[in-house]
Amino acid sequence: MGTSLLGSAPSTATARVSRKRAFSVAFDHVGKAFPSGGQDHHVLHDVDVTARPGEVVAILGPSGCGKSTLLRAAAGLDTASAGRVLIDGTPVSGIDPRCAVAFQEPRLLPWRSVRENVRLGLPSGLSRAEGDAVIDDLLRLVGLTAHAGHRPRAISGGMAQRASLARALARNPGVLLLDEPFGALDALTRLQMQDLLLTVHAAQPTTVLLVTHDVDEALQLADRVVVLGRTGPTAPASISTVLSVPGERPRDRASEVLAELRVQLLGHLGVDAHHPAAR
Repeated sequence: MGTSLLGSAPSTATARVSRKRAFSVAFDHVGKAFPSGGQDHHVLHDVDVTARPGEVVAILGPSGCGKSTLLRAAAGLDTASAGRVLIDGTPVSGIDPRCAVAFQEPRLLPWRSVRENVRLGLPSGLSRAEGDAVIDDLLRLVGLTAHAGHRPRAISGGMAQRASLARALARNPGVLLLDEPFGALDALTRLQMQDLLLTVHAAQPTTVLLVTHDVDEALQLADRVVVLGRTGPTAPASISTVLSVPGERPRDRASEVLAELRVQLLGHLGVDAHHPAAR
């Protein structure tokens, strides 16, 4: 019996899915404007940063600054007004099969079981047996084997997000795009999902772009944190800073180094780290 799809030595049934490599994601002077009242409303300006293959990059910034817009551009769900997005050196044009996306809402089909929702993420060309082997591995990885036959209404919000993550991973993406994937969860479940994401990334080290409002989450999960900011209330957002996070994951949540970085990040976001609301 072969080892897991997500391990270092894939079984015969899953070999052609598990060998896809992680891809770089380059935002090459990206800008984005939306038409509004007969004029263009500029959301992003000159965003220039590259996520290296296998890297976890968190994107922080105030609401409405274009964080999700960047992810949509990487996935090919939206098009940059200026500049371009490249994956593995190739420009993104249309919905890109090299990416998979998980959103804040799990978006599971209510009439399908957890297992069949995960099946929706599988790439074309797999036999039924190959697909079943991939799904088995993913359900085991996210801890949902015992709930595979349940429909979404019969599982918790955290379990639904696990199913959403498994569905995204079923595509075996070179790039995993996560748009506030844990934002709707309670605090304890959110911490558990952060730990799960680290487990998933260690097993299947794809490139991850994570949009989050949570500074502590970014410091726990990311290799680097990209902060978007504006120079004025109506100005488009651009990169305020890019901060590298030292130390191997999982990191000590009580680390003094992370505490110092937290103060820096909050400062870039315009928040006083000593204000009660920042605690």
